[in-house]
Amino acid sequence: MASGASWADMKAAEKWVTQEFQPSTLSKQQQLDEMKWFIAAADKLKKKGVKEISVVSETIDTHVYESKTMARAFEEITGIKVNHDLIQEGDVVEKLQTSMQSGKSIYDGWISDSDLIGTHFRYGAVEPLSDYMTGKGKEFTNPQLDLKDFIGTSFTTAPDGKLYQLPDQQFANLYWFRADLFARKDLQDKFKAKYGYDLGVPQNWSAYEDIADFFTNDVKEIDGKKIFGHMDYGKKDPSLGWRFTDAWLSMAGTADKGIPNGMPVDEWGIRVAADKCTPVGASVSRGGATNSPAAVYALTKYVDWMKKYAPPEANGMTFSEAGPVPAQGQIAQQIFWYTAFTAGMTKAGLPVVNADGTPKWRMAPGPHGPYWKEGMQNGYQDVGSWTFFKSTPDDRKAAAWLYAQFVNAKTTSLKKSITGLTFVRDSDIRHDYFTKNAAKYGGLVEFYRSPARVAWTPTGTNVPDYPKLAQLWWKNVAVAVTGEKTPQAAMDTLAEEMDAVMARLQRAGMKNCSPKLNAKGDPNKWLSDTGAPWKKLANEKPKGETIAYDKLLQAWKEGRVK
Repeated sequence: MASGASWADMKAAEKWVTQEFQPSTLSKQQQLDEMKWFIAAADKLKKKGVKEISVVSETIDTHVYESKTMARAFEEITGIKVNHDLIQEGDVVEKLQTSMQSGKSIYDGWISDSDLIGTHFRYGAVEPLSDYMTGKGKEFTNPQLDLKDFIGTSFTTAPDGKLYQLPDQQFANLYWFRADLFARKDLQDKFKAKYGYDLGVPQNWSAYEDIADFFTNDVKEIDGKKIFGHMDYGKKDPSLGWRFTDAWLSMAGTADKGIPNGMPVDEWGIRVAADKCTPVGASVSRGGATNSPAAVYALTKYVDWMKKYAPPEANGMTFSEAGPVPAQGQIAQQIFWYTAFTAGMTKAGLPVVNADGTPKWRMAPGPHGPYWKEGMQNGYQDVGSWTFFKSTPDDRKAAAWLYAQFVNAKTTSLKKSITGLTFVRDSDIRHDYFTKNAAKYGGLVEFYRSPARVAWTPTGTNVPDYPKLAQLWWKNVAVAVTGEKTPQAAMDTLAEEMDAVMARLQRAGMKNCSPKLNAKGDPNKWLSDTGAPWKKLANEKPKGETIAYDKLLQAWKEGRVK
């Protein structure tokens, strides 16, 4: 019977490998050998009674492909059914928080942002994969996993040096612009006459603002349709929080120097002690930078630009509603754009795609605010990663771990990368398929083949409890959008609330690196021109600076960050 079952399973593997999982970085025989290992490993779990598992992720193209196609392939090949739920990112974080508080995991496996790495490390509720792969999970760890091939493992490694999560998809936050419009001689001449420098990719926020003003108020229309120089979103919703915590403050220059996130003050404005681990405060009065001049400047610009240069409906949109708007053809540039939208921006027939299938748009490194200095975090990268709770029953956890490895196996991952364009393996991004098709993706392939792919970084380890602290951001940003509070007052409240949460964590204690707040002092004692929190600049609008796109692209091709 067993040999009959495995024959049937190999037949399913043959079908999927031939019909779905092509191309691959492996030969067809290597793919089938890898599938044989999955069948044998799943067999051990089926004998222990594991028939079905449940996992969860946010809703982006990559996860839709996993949920609808890869989960079915896994079931047909291994005989274990996977319910892969797709929910909003805010709900993933909320359910994860519930599981942490109750001590019982709602799902057998989670794809959750590596932004929670500091949380997982401090609470000790999540299984460190470094231990699991050599211990309880050893016999269920694919010998061909090849962790060194994963480009994002530095982001899922905690201060204790252990890997806590396995990257499943990655996308960066970059600058997006209509290269076809920027290349128009009439617009170039008009821009230079007005501003005294070339229309090109903005290097600083001053140039971004000038370009936004130019398209909105000078160009006004392209082919009889209104054109806007900026796009954003402002609805009171959890996604408004990511608009800031996904490194907006450090793009302005709020944090300290130091890759990945600034040390000792990170892009949330949280300072850690000399041990690089113990959070000591977010308010300037405690040495933090959440309500510092650079942070207030960042919020002010976000509000002003949305009101002046974005379509009026942007104000009432969420992240997922605003995402597809630039593809409709009426946006000239966007400073805060996620590469997760690339796949949706390359569809034939869109106003932003040429007849030959190449895009009219390009992506480039995001410009920086006046407080930014060389050596600071460049921008944000999302790394959705497999996460497992210690409390999940061993056999179900092992089955979920098998599925996590299956959707990132070399057999399947190149096809997944082509579908969702959210690379996790170096071998996939360097495959001949992407060399041949690079022109379709507007700079994405060049970015992910360059060292820039680790210079754009997720939330770091200064943040002690991501779910509790993240929910404070959107509520406070929202009152600045509506004008109920000034940007300074909004950031003051946010910093105070962050300190209050950290004080509660300090009282309750955490397994590792619990917060230990500095006493409140005179903010002026902390404000400095040598480190964060940075003193207010006399001039927050230096002259605009731009660069030709080809120069930027060449830097990536030559292996430079920018």
